[in-house]
Amino acid sequence: MGFLYKLRRQVTRAVDEHGEQIAQGIDKAADLADRKTKGKYSGAIGTGRSAAEDGLDKLDGKDDDDLGRR
Repeated sequence: MGFLYKLRRQVTRAVDEHGEQIAQGIDKAADLADRKTKGKYSGAIGTGRSAAEDGLDKLDGKDDDDLGRR
């Protein structure tokens, strides 16, 4: 097994176990960035938030589009 395969497996496991906390962190970071820029880049921040959550959902072992959220 290569290094990248092992790394992806570890990241997938982390997303499966802690998806909700990761998603909350993404939300907090996006909200903070939006506040600091006074809404000037809301569209770009929203796009980045969606892209990050989509990427994490692909790593989630389940195709449920919730990153472990309940």
